Amino acid sequence: MSEEPPRPADPRPSRQFWIRTPGEGEIREVEIPGHLPGHLRIRAGWSGISRGTESLVFRGEVPPSLHHTMRAPFQEGEFPAPVKYGYSSVGQVEGARPDTAPPNAPAPGDWVFCLHPHQDVYWVPPEAVTRIPSGVPPARAVLAANMETALNATWDGGAGPGDRIVVVGAGVVGLLVAWLCARIPGTTVTVVDLNPAREAAARALGVEFARPGTLPGALADLVFHASGAPEGAVQALELAGEEATVVELSWYGTRSVPLPLGEGFHPRRLTLRSSQVGAIPPARRPRWDFARRLRVALELLAAPELDALVTGESPFDELPRVMARLARDGGDTLCHRITYR
Repeated sequence: MSEEPPRPADPRPSRQFWIRTPGEGEIREVEIPGHLPGHLRIRAGWSGISRGTESLVFRGEVPPSLHHTMRAPFQEGEFPAPVKYGYSSVGQVEGARPDTAPPNAPAPGDWVFCLHPHQDVYWVPPEAVTRIPSGVPPARAVLAANMETALNATWDGGAGPGDRIVVVGAGVVGLLVAWLCARIPGTTVTVVDLNPAREAAARALGVEFARPGTLPGALADLVFHASGAPEGAVQALELAGEEATVVELSWYGTRSVPLPLGEGFHPRRLTLRSSQVGAIPPARRPRWDFARRLRVALELLAAPELDALVTGESPFDELPRVMARLARDGGDTLCHRITYR
């Protein structure tokens, strides 16, 4: 993959993806400054669609009580619409580095990751971007936000050597959690999903794959639920062994989720714990901040097998149609990558 030299700033409008109304997106041309003191101009190369959260946002299913909490960095507009949303952009720094930037700030020509909506050119402060490590292909770095979520969930679960771990839901986040846990010595990691097409990705990442109902119940030391479906949460509870923890990663938006908290839930003394990337687990908070976590997430993306998680790519002009299709029925899609070049 070639890495083009940075192009000079130009006066053309920025092209941005907006959700015009729930279920309908559009590309807008918006004037942006030709120069913004103290900021870096970024020209996007790729962005990634976070299918779970972005589909809920696209359908207008963010609960009013969470309109503030669910705001993404550099979001414009308000839920449910019109809103400019997204948080997985990879681009190249253009122009001169501002005099106010710290010494280690990215320089012109550097590839960077930014929690920014889908947009071809944008200005952000230097601290809003993270340089992509030399061993990570920039196009793969669209997985960084998902890797952050998976890393945080793995911390929340407290996985240890030798644990029997089950991940219910073989989406991008579930598979990344499984991949991280499988790198802990002695662990046995199995991913459970209804879709048999997900087995190939699981095998590529070095984890076992099973269909629902095929694993013995009440034996796992640790269970992660990442399917986004209430039925998956029920199965996660069934698979957890005595005194085990079930980590809930799915976000359901406005949907209600019934759970069987009778039966074996109390006799097995299960712990049901939510995991959300917006907060670092308390035990790590004194030493970790979001910047350190993102740097580590990017470093972890050096593993070439993670390319198995990118199952499609489309040009930016097609994003309104692509988002509508994925929000309606994602099918076998894992990460769908948008290209701006």
